[in-house]
Amino acid sequence: MAGDKGKRRVTKDELPSTLQRSGGAAQATFARTLESAEEQYGDGERAHRTAFAALKHTHEKVGDHWEPKEKNGPSDARAEGGAGSSRDTAGGVDANASKAHLYDLAKRLGVPGRSRMTKSELVEALQKANDASTRRARESEAR
Repeated sequence: MAGDKGKRRVTKDELPSTLQRSGGAAQATFARTLESAEEQYGDGERAHRTAFAALKHTHEKVGDHWEPKEKNGPSDARAEGGAGSSRDTAGGVDANASKAHLYDLAKRLGVPGRSRMTKSELVEALQKANDASTRRARESEAR
């Protein structure tokens, strides 16, 4: 495209490992947003936070990768609040999803005690399960 001349392109090997294990739509969403954010903010943490925020509107973290959400939109209270929000983020878990959806994900990830958990407990347990799954995947990649 004429307006893209000289514009930096994010390559797959530059993507975070969780995105390298994800589908093309997740990779493209993150990469396009990162490229645009780097033009605006420079190469750094702010550009990466912006790219992850855009990704969380269309995808949710499941284990060691990202999957399309059932319904696009903010993933947690912080995303709903916008840039000035001081609330904690759900780390890629779609905290706005139904309890049944969260339970199904917890079942897929083998979260113990899931049947007795509240919705907020499921979100927290999914965050921990996702972190553990990502850690295991990175360790096996390093071998």
